[in-house]
Amino acid sequence: MTLTQAEKAAVTTIWAKVATQIEAIGVESLERLFASYPQTKTYFPHFDLSQGSVQLRGHGSKVLNAIGEAVKNIDDIRGALAKLSELHAYILRVDPVNFKLLSHCILCSVAARYPNDFTPEVHAAWDKFLAGISSVLTEKYR
Repeated sequence: MTLTQAEKAAVTTIWAKVATQIEAIGVESLERLFASYPQTKTYFPHFDLSQGSVQLRGHGSKVLNAIGEAVKNIDDIRGALAKLSELHAYILRVDPVNFKLLSHCILCSVAARYPNDFTPEVHAAWDKFLAGISSVLTEKYR
């Protein structure tokens, strides 16, 4: 999935704002995920899943930092996330649909924080970008 120059610009512009609130947006996205799709909790039996827990904040930060790596390497997301793809496919064995669910929750969290900046065009660019990340993270399953 190739992003146009305009889509790349939209992703990087919003990312500059998101990057200042990685932990908050990361934990909010995970809390949305677990509230909306409780079946996803099964991958985190060892976590304290209460609102704002240290483990949720830590994992939310990891997720958003990985997205930051994808933004930094927007022309080579596959290379940037190769190890993460292998980890989720071979070791953690996460059901691929969960990446789409989390992407949706991230979109909601970002849109809620930046409603004036999250235009339909930006939304479409971010949706395409996150779908690309999901595709990279699931390609080892094939």
